[in-house]
Amino acid sequence: MSEIALGPEDPEVANNLNTLAALYLRQGRYTDAGLSFKRALAIVEKALGPEHIDVGRILNNLGATYNYEGRNVEAEPLLVRALKIREKTLGREHPDVAQTLNNLAEVYRDEGAYARAEPLYKRSLAIREKTLPATHPDMAESLNNMGLLYYDQERYDEAESLIGRALAIDEMTLGPEHPGVAIDLNNLALAYYKQGRYTEAIPLLERALAISEKRLGPEHPDIAETLLSLAEVYRKVGRDDEAAEMQLRASVISGKPR
Repeated sequence: MSEIALGPEDPEVANNLNTLAALYLRQGRYTDAGLSFKRALAIVEKALGPEHIDVGRILNNLGATYNYEGRNVEAEPLLVRALKIREKTLGREHPDVAQTLNNLAEVYRDEGAYARAEPLYKRSLAIREKTLPATHPDMAESLNNMGLLYYDQERYDEAESLIGRALAIDEMTLGPEHPGVAIDLNNLALAYYKQGRYTEAIPLLERALAISEKRLGPEHPDIAETLLSLAEVYRKVGRDDEAAEMQLRASVISGKPR
């Protein structure tokens, strides 16, 4: 039903706003998503109380949105509050609690607070291992994010193991040509690169590039980063002509108006 029919402070309006904000998130429209989540939050807090389960859900979503925007100072208290509400209303081992733990860990990782992020990632993964199928996409999310945490700490062998597990899950559940698989391939290739395993990194980057070109088009801005990574690895193994070609392609893409 419409906002006019229900009234602007009806909880159903908040649900509609939350759904709309989630759509904005998928489109990368973070400002619009944040505004819609904030409106939804104000409605449910007033109508249902500050510790209602729906308040926890929207706090989680708004905190994650701020994290995507790099607004981590604002994201952290929202996610801390969401975690407390979700633990109280759902129990400490609910999958939604795992999601908020993961989101809060992402904030700490982005801030370089690795010692604070790691136990949250581990707890999130433990909950998911206990409550979800082994091939669930959320399992891949936990594994990939914790792998990136280890990568940031130069713990490349541990990063490789976790990201490799995430890749296997995503290939199975999303399909071998999904954009998420391309991200996993790129992350795993970087872990190999940092260990000097250039010949193992190259096919992963080449496959990631092929997936991205097929899904996004050969001149999409997101492809430039993979081209640069591939150019760097090609140089390491003496494939200078191919490296120059990748470098040139990346420069052309980066120089085009977006």
